[in-house]
Amino acid sequence: MLTIRCAKCKKKLWKYRKIGKGQVLRCHKDRITKAFGWDEKDGKILCPRCKNPIGIDKGSFFKMIAKNFVYTGTKDNF
Repeated sequence: MLTIRCAKCKKKLWKYRKIGKGQVLRCHKDRITKAFGWDEKDGKILCPRCKNPIGIDKGSFFKMIAKNFVYTGTKDNF
């Protein structure tokens, strides 16, 4: 389980169940287990505290912007 945070202000955004060893390029909405809140504007996912763009809403998943978020936790390596 990963905890996704804003890279700028370190606010928790959501808990995510990552499957596989690779990088976090996408966050599938059905794997978000707990949401702490985020803002959406023009299809972009923004940090509610500092308005840093975290990702882009692509329907069933968020395409993540690599330098704008950090994560902690472990990945499920299946």
